[in-house]
Amino acid sequence: MQLIPRYLVNDEIFIISNDAGFTVEYRPVYSRQTKVYRGIDNTLQFRMLNADQKPVEVFGKTVVFVMFDENQTKILERNCTITDDGTTLSTKGMFAITISENDLLNIKQQYLTYNIYTEQNSSRKVTYANRNFDSTGVIYVDGNAFPGPIPSTEITNFYPLNDYWVAGSDDADKITAYPGLNGNEALHTVAIYSNEYVGDIEIQVTLDNQITGLNNWSTINTLTFDGTETEPVPVNFNGIVSFIRFKLDSDPTDKITKILVRN
Repeated sequence: MQLIPRYLVNDEIFIISNDAGFTVEYRPVYSRQTKVYRGIDNTLQFRMLNADQKPVEVFGKTVVFVMFDENQTKILERNCTITDDGTTLSTKGMFAITISENDLLNIKQQYLTYNIYTEQNSSRKVTYANRNFDSTGVIYVDGNAFPGPIPSTEITNFYPLNDYWVAGSDDADKITAYPGLNGNEALHTVAIYSNEYVGDIEIQVTLDNQITGLNNWSTINTLTFDGTETEPVPVNFNGIVSFIRFKLDSDPTDKITKILVRN
């Protein structure tokens, strides 16, 4: 039996208060990169210090956390939770911020920057990440710990084939069903966005290993549209298949906005 240790610890980050009489020491301290993970809530714990590395009370103050992406676009601004109770030395200068799973939902793996300022009596004061008066800290967003679902495949191009219009019938626009990633209960979801389309749409699948133009397609569902649909039409089906295609009996130009496929 292998014993593999894991560690459950607080991610505690020290920052420096903007106090009067700040001693200028051109030596970076506490300026470390921290890491957050997509797919889970992340709580960062901070302690406010002065130039002498002593905790600074933040009880009764408003501490604001602001985060920016690589394009310097603000993606999060939130008041921190103050854990300094004003009496206990062990909590003096302590506050925390939770970066939730939803906050990072649309953030790709990258380096982010953040700033923290205090606000009291309508007066704002910046805090510093190190003793070089750098206010900006660095956070790395790791997307590998809890990988999310594969993005939906969007289909917007259809071309005529004999008396029909198809999408996914040749190698250039093939729609893979990811058979290697799906188990025996492989669920596939299709959402069809239409605009007064009238006709049938067949959802077809194949077990062939590649798209050659001569594949054997089997129809697993046929949807009939009468042109009155105002909401996307969803369809779910199960099965381990290699590729999916759509076969339409009416011209979809300007009538089928898009089809989304999630495997």
